Amino acid sequence: MFIETDVTPNPATLKFLPGRVVLEQGSADFDSAEAAAISPLAKVLFELPAVERVFLGSDFVSVTKSDDVAWPALKPQVLGAIMEHYLSGRPVMMSDAAAAAEDVDPEDRAIADQIKELLDARVRPAVAGDGGDIVFRGYRAGVVTLHMQGACSGCPSSTATLKMGIENLLRHYVPEVTSVQQVAA
Repeated sequence: MFIETDVTPNPATLKFLPGRVVLEQGSADFDSAEAAAISPLAKVLFELPAVERVFLGSDFVSVTKSDDVAWPALKPQVLGAIMEHYLSGRPVMMSDAAAAAEDVDPEDRAIADQIKELLDARVRPAVAGDGGDIVFRGYRAGVVTLHMQGACSGCPSSTATLKMGIENLLRHYVPEVTSVQQVAA
Protein backbone atom coordinates (compact mmCIF):
# COMPACT_ATOMS: atom_id res chain seq x y z
CA MET A 1 0.00 0.00 0.00
CA PHE A 2 1.35 3.41 -0.98
CA ILE A 3 0.18 6.47 0.94
CA GLU A 4 0.89 9.87 -0.56
CA THR A 5 1.36 12.94 1.61
CA ASP A 6 0.60 16.52 0.80
CA VAL A 7 1.30 19.76 2.61
CA THR A 8 -1.51 22.06 3.68
CA PRO A 9 -1.55 25.78 4.36
CA ASN A 10 -1.21 24.93 8.05
CA PRO A 11 2.38 23.81 8.75
CA ALA A 12 1.14 21.77 11.71
CA THR A 13 -1.15 19.72 9.43
CA LEU A 14 -0.29 17.13 6.79
CA LYS A 15 -2.71 15.47 4.41
CA PHE A 16 -2.37 11.69 3.91
CA LEU A 17 -3.90 10.09 0.80
CA PRO A 18 -4.20 6.29 1.15
CA GLY A 19 -5.34 5.81 -2.45
CA ARG A 20 -8.75 4.52 -1.42
CA VAL A 21 -12.02 5.82 -0.06
CA VAL A 22 -11.73 7.03 3.53
CA LEU A 23 -15.36 8.10 4.06
CA GLU A 24 -18.17 7.21 1.65
CA GLN A 25 -20.00 10.42 2.47
CA GLY A 26 -19.42 13.54 4.49
CA SER A 27 -16.45 14.15 6.73
CA ALA A 28 -15.49 13.74 10.36
CA ASP A 29 -13.42 16.05 12.53
CA PHE A 30 -11.97 14.90 15.86
CA ASP A 31 -10.24 17.21 18.30
CA SER A 32 -9.59 14.62 21.02
CA ALA A 33 -9.11 10.91 21.58
CA GLU A 34 -12.47 10.81 23.37
CA ALA A 35 -14.27 12.30 20.38
CA ALA A 36 -12.48 9.78 18.12
CA ALA A 37 -13.95 6.76 19.93
CA ILE A 38 -16.36 6.20 17.02
CA SER A 39 -13.50 5.95 14.50
CA PRO A 40 -11.00 3.11 14.87
CA LEU A 41 -8.68 4.94 12.44
CA ALA A 42 -8.80 8.28 14.25
CA LYS A 43 -8.49 6.53 17.60
CA VAL A 44 -5.22 4.83 16.62
CA LEU A 45 -3.83 8.12 15.29
CA PHE A 46 -4.55 9.83 18.62
CA GLU A 47 -2.41 7.18 20.31
CA LEU A 48 0.64 8.68 18.59
CA PRO A 49 2.59 11.39 20.43
CA ALA A 50 1.68 14.98 19.64
CA VAL A 51 -1.41 14.30 17.48
CA GLU A 52 -3.91 17.05 18.30
CA ARG A 53 -6.56 16.71 15.59
CA VAL A 54 -7.66 14.21 12.95
CA PHE A 55 -9.91 15.05 10.02
CA LEU A 56 -11.34 12.37 7.73
CA GLY A 57 -12.42 13.32 4.21
CA SER A 58 -13.65 11.33 1.25
CA ASP A 59 -10.19 10.18 0.17
CA PHE A 60 -7.77 11.65 2.70
CA VAL A 61 -6.82 11.89 6.36
CA SER A 62 -5.48 15.17 7.73
CA VAL A 63 -3.44 15.05 10.92
CA THR A 64 -2.58 18.11 12.99
CA LYS A 65 0.33 17.87 15.41
CA SER A 66 1.49 19.92 18.36
CA ASP A 67 4.61 22.06 18.13
CA ASP A 68 6.50 19.63 20.43
CA VAL A 69 7.31 17.19 17.60
CA ALA A 70 8.65 17.80 14.10
CA TRP A 71 7.02 16.17 11.07
CA PRO A 72 10.15 14.16 10.15
CA ALA A 73 9.78 12.31 13.47
CA LEU A 74 5.98 11.94 13.42
CA LYS A 75 5.23 11.38 9.73
CA PRO A 76 6.55 7.77 9.55
CA GLN A 77 4.47 6.87 12.61
CA VAL A 78 1.32 8.33 11.06
CA LEU A 79 1.99 6.51 7.77
CA GLY A 80 2.51 3.25 9.68
CA ALA A 81 -0.68 3.68 11.70
CA ILE A 82 -2.78 4.41 8.60
CA MET A 83 -1.28 1.49 6.68
CA GLU A 84 -1.76 -0.88 9.62
CA HIS A 85 -5.37 0.24 9.99
CA TYR A 86 -6.22 -0.44 6.35
CA LEU A 87 -4.41 -3.77 6.31
CA SER A 88 -6.36 -4.86 9.42
CA GLY A 89 -9.67 -4.57 7.57
CA ARG A 90 -11.27 -2.57 10.38
CA PRO A 91 -13.80 0.09 9.38
CA VAL A 92 -12.82 3.76 9.38
CA MET A 93 -15.98 4.62 11.30
CA MET A 94 -18.18 2.46 13.46
CA SER A 95 -21.71 2.58 12.17
CA ASP A 96 -24.26 4.10 14.51
CA ALA A 97 -25.80 0.65 14.84
CA ALA A 98 -22.48 -0.89 15.86
CA ALA A 99 -21.82 1.84 18.41
CA ALA A 100 -25.34 1.47 19.79
CA ALA A 101 -24.98 -2.31 19.90
CA GLU A 102 -22.22 -2.06 22.51
CA ASP A 103 -23.55 -2.64 26.00
CA VAL A 104 -21.02 -0.92 28.26
CA ASP A 105 -21.56 0.87 31.55
CA PRO A 106 -20.11 4.37 31.03
CA GLU A 107 -18.03 3.91 34.20
CA ASP A 108 -16.42 0.84 32.59
CA ARG A 109 -15.52 2.53 29.28
CA ALA A 110 -11.76 2.42 30.00
CA ILE A 111 -11.92 -1.32 30.72
CA ALA A 112 -14.01 -1.91 27.59
CA ASP A 113 -11.49 0.02 25.49
CA GLN A 114 -8.65 -2.08 26.92
CA ILE A 115 -10.58 -5.27 26.09
CA LYS A 116 -11.20 -4.07 22.52
CA GLU A 117 -7.53 -3.22 22.04
CA LEU A 118 -6.52 -6.71 23.18
CA LEU A 119 -9.08 -8.29 20.87
CA ASP A 120 -7.86 -6.18 17.93
CA ALA A 121 -4.17 -6.84 18.60
CA ARG A 122 -4.13 -10.48 19.69
CA VAL A 123 -7.38 -12.25 18.84
CA ARG A 124 -8.84 -10.87 15.62
CA PRO A 125 -5.72 -11.45 13.47
CA ALA A 126 -5.61 -15.12 14.48
CA VAL A 127 -9.34 -15.59 13.96
CA ALA A 128 -9.18 -13.79 10.60
CA GLY A 129 -6.52 -16.30 9.54
CA ASP A 130 -9.17 -18.96 10.01
CA GLY A 131 -11.76 -17.05 7.97
CA GLY A 132 -13.73 -15.53 10.83
CA ASP A 133 -14.05 -12.52 13.04
CA ILE A 134 -15.00 -11.66 16.61
CA VAL A 135 -16.92 -8.49 17.37
CA PHE A 136 -17.00 -6.87 20.81
CA ARG A 137 -20.61 -6.41 21.96
CA GLY A 138 -20.26 -5.35 25.57
CA TYR A 139 -18.80 -5.46 29.06
CA ARG A 140 -20.81 -5.37 32.28
CA ALA A 141 -20.05 -6.63 35.78
CA GLY A 142 -16.96 -8.53 34.67
CA VAL A 143 -18.66 -10.29 31.75
CA VAL A 144 -17.43 -9.67 28.20
CA THR A 145 -19.92 -10.40 25.41
CA LEU A 146 -18.65 -11.20 21.92
CA HIS A 147 -20.27 -12.08 18.60
CA MET A 148 -18.47 -14.63 16.45
CA GLN A 149 -18.72 -14.18 12.67
CA GLY A 150 -17.71 -15.91 9.48
CA ALA A 151 -16.04 -19.26 9.86
CA CYS A 152 -16.16 -18.89 13.66
CA SER A 153 -19.94 -18.72 13.76
CA GLY A 154 -21.17 -22.20 14.48
CA CYS A 155 -17.69 -23.73 14.44
CA PRO A 156 -17.48 -26.77 16.73
CA SER A 157 -14.33 -25.43 18.37
CA SER A 158 -15.70 -21.90 18.87
CA THR A 159 -16.70 -22.61 22.48
CA ALA A 160 -13.20 -23.86 23.28
CA THR A 161 -11.68 -20.85 21.52
CA LEU A 162 -13.95 -18.53 23.46
CA LYS A 163 -13.42 -20.07 26.90
CA MET A 164 -9.91 -21.51 26.79
CA GLY A 165 -8.30 -18.93 24.55
CA ILE A 166 -10.02 -15.57 24.64
CA GLU A 167 -11.33 -15.72 28.21
CA ASN A 168 -7.93 -16.76 29.59
CA LEU A 169 -6.16 -14.03 27.60
CA LEU A 170 -8.56 -11.31 28.75
CA ARG A 171 -8.52 -12.46 32.38
CA HIS A 172 -4.71 -12.41 32.32
CA TYR A 173 -4.43 -8.81 31.03
CA VAL A 174 -7.64 -7.35 32.45
CA PRO A 175 -8.20 -8.67 36.00
CA GLU A 176 -11.71 -7.17 36.08
CA VAL A 177 -12.87 -9.74 33.49
CA THR A 178 -14.54 -12.76 35.09
CA SER A 179 -15.97 -14.50 32.00
CA VAL A 180 -16.59 -14.27 28.27
CA GLN A 181 -19.91 -15.14 26.64
CA GLN A 182 -21.00 -15.48 23.04
CA VAL A 183 -24.08 -13.57 21.89
CA ALA A 184 -26.09 -13.64 18.68
CA ALA A 185 -25.86 -10.80 16.20
